[in-house]
Amino acid sequence: MRRRVADLAGKRAGGFAVASADEFAYTDPVDRPVTERQGIRFELEGGSRIVYRLSGTGTEGTTLRVYLERFEPDPARHQDASDAVLAPLADIPGIIGRDRPDVVA
Repeated sequence: MRRRVADLAGKRAGGFAVASADEFAYTDPVDRPVTERQGIRFELEGGSRIVYRLSGTGTEGTTLRVYLERFEPDPARHQDASDAVLAPLADIPGIIGRDRPDVVA
């Protein structure tokens, strides 16, 4: 995914157009060190966002964390079930173009 991130703007992901995609860094707000390569972020047209981030400190047992955010301007839909609202964003194989990991220990 890291190799493809620069080419994803303008593509479709889960029925949404990718406005931008990048690999983001984290800046600690206390003493300001910057940690690079923290995850891949997709900003989608309409205000939705998908973030993929690895979690874990060792070389085994790493977890892929997926954060899904979908902007809904209609207050009448704010009580809709989150699984139904986020389902179009949750198509991980369709979005990243793979259905299994490339590294298996």
